[in-house]
Amino acid sequence: MSLKDTNVVNPSKRKRVAIVIANPAVSTTTGWPVGFWWSELTHPYFEMAEKGYEIEVFSPNGGKCEPDAMSDPRDASGYSASDLISLGFIHSPTHAALIENTKKVADIDVNQFDAIIVAGGQSPMFTFEQATDLHQKFVEFYEAGKIACALCHGVAILKYAKLSNGEYLAKGKTVTGFANVEEDFADNAVWDYGMLPRDKHVMPWRIEDELKQLGANYIQAGTWRGFAVRDGNLITGQQNFSGSETARLVIQALGE
Repeated sequence: MSLKDTNVVNPSKRKRVAIVIANPAVSTTTGWPVGFWWSELTHPYFEMAEKGYEIEVFSPNGGKCEPDAMSDPRDASGYSASDLISLGFIHSPTHAALIENTKKVADIDVNQFDAIIVAGGQSPMFTFEQATDLHQKFVEFYEAGKIACALCHGVAILKYAKLSNGEYLAKGKTVTGFANVEEDFADNAVWDYGMLPRDKHVMPWRIEDELKQLGANYIQAGTWRGFAVRDGNLITGQQNFSGSETARLVIQALGE
């Protein structure tokens, strides 16, 4: 099949998007359970569903996925209490069921989708290194001229994604992702609440530092501001408040 046959901008065809969420894991830095972040699934899902897109949810290993607790609007922390989109998604039996038995990333037929969106949460920072099928599929989308998108800590995929010529996909690209100032904020919060000693960090490494080391042009919009950037058919979003901005860039790139 030629690149022309897989052109993402086809106004006569209903768009199809694969959203990838992380499988549950245990943080090696904190010992806490970690997962995907609700708003990074639900906000892009909402934006694209409003456009009539077909959306399927995948994970690297398939099966049931678990959200990070603080991403749940019902969590006692109240951190995401204002996230009404996620609350509606959770209370819809049809939508809530989408995370109960996700399909494996290896089963994605790139020819059948127009874009891939890799959502974040804490788990990607601990699990994406081993997610080799995800590395491969993300690059397949990109090299087919389709939209390859990641947001927040889902941008961890760019630490591992290499093109067929062996170069890192992120090299020379303008990208964003969870910023150092936001990692500092998270570390200080858990330190101030006595949840971790001050010689421990929430994350084992940092998106901003790694992307710069790989030769990417990393940019960000400031702490907790919704922000996304497109460089060709690579789209990245800054953090958990950037789901809608990221999805709108995907929609724009698909010709809507």
